[in-house]
Amino acid sequence: MAIAAVGLVAGALLGAAWGWAVAAMLLATSLLREYAGFEDLHLWASQPRLGDLPDRDGHWGDVFHLLHKHRRQTLRRRRELARLIVRTRRAVEALPYGVALLDGANRIEWCNEVARAHLGIDAERDRGQLISNFVRQPEFAEYLAARRFDDAVMLRDAPGPSVRSLRIQVVAVDDGERLLLSHDVTGEERVAAMRRDFVANASHELRTPLTVLSGFLETIRDLKLEPARVKDYLALMAPQAERMERIIEDLLMLSSIENAPAPALDPIPVRRVVEMVSSQARSLSAGRHRIEVEIESDVDLAGSETEIASAFSNLVTNAVRYTPEGGRIALRWRSGRDGGEFSVADSGIGIPPEHLPRLTERFYRVDRGRSRDSGGTGLGLAIVKHALARHHATLEVQSEPGKGSVFTASFPASQLLPRESAAASEPS
Repeated sequence: MAIAAVGLVAGALLGAAWGWAVAAMLLATSLLREYAGFEDLHLWASQPRLGDLPDRDGHWGDVFHLLHKHRRQTLRRRRELARLIVRTRRAVEALPYGVALLDGANRIEWCNEVARAHLGIDAERDRGQLISNFVRQPEFAEYLAARRFDDAVMLRDAPGPSVRSLRIQVVAVDDGERLLLSHDVTGEERVAAMRRDFVANASHELRTPLTVLSGFLETIRDLKLEPARVKDYLALMAPQAERMERIIEDLLMLSSIENAPAPALDPIPVRRVVEMVSSQARSLSAGRHRIEVEIESDVDLAGSETEIASAFSNLVTNAVRYTPEGGRIALRWRSGRDGGEFSVADSGIGIPPEHLPRLTERFYRVDRGRSRDSGGTGLGLAIVKHALARHHATLEVQSEPGKGSVFTASFPASQLLPRESAAASEPS
């Protein structure tokens, strides 16, 4: 409109030819300016990063300012989204569960480190592969085919570097994608199995003497027996009652150790404890064994004397029970800069190597018949293990069938106290 108006004025003043010439020149100038604006827009928009705005005024300046504002907002949203993705991935990587993202066809799109360990998959190498290529258990294939993802599926002997049990659940998300969640329940199943074994073993251990007691009681009640016969039966019942009492006492001791708070750091005179358990060993042996005691250093231990005495006593008692008559039992305490050790060595029957890892389980016995004949409850080494663990100590067992065993309780240097600390703690 403006160009036409200027052309009409020029035509009226200078003639029609000049009017058209002026209008054409103004139109060409306007088109060149608009083209330059488009060129500036193209160059600015093609920059990989947000650069400075072209120096333009008028409507092109407004356009550049609006586009610049929109581009800044878009870049800000992209940065926020990138940070959110990074934080989300870090959070997923920190989870104790395996997480794998699957598409609608159950192909792997991404997984965290735990899923790689659980299922043996790699996020980069195996992207686009079917999850069923890595988890080949039939129950998992049936689980995927049924598409009933409200429940989880349990996989035992799951794939991976070690035998494990996995609880796997698939969760449907938007756009047909799915999350596969895996949870290692090997430890939970092991604890549950140990709990079942403990209940079964405890019931069995208590049922045997109880059956004997019940049988004798029924006999005494139902039959008219001579007083001498009744006295004989009572003599046979007494050891069974004592056995039940020992089992219950050991169960209570084990329970108190497991549930008690951390032991106080009271000084325990090791010499006195070792001499006490050696006296118990001589009393239990009744001269049937050669018992030797060696105390190389006179120091104190920090902790509970009752628990340490119970642990040492169980080790010594086992040595006496499982060493044939005429055998040798050596009790030794030594300490140094690296810590202290209490060892019990015997020349007994020894233990086959396949039994060594399970010796500290409750009621675990290498030979059930021999254990019962010797008067053991099957809880002694479990008590030793827990008592030592509460004092940051460990139990090591070395044994060879027919040649004897060595049980060593090793204490760190942090549990040792100089002997004079006990004297300083006593009232003057």
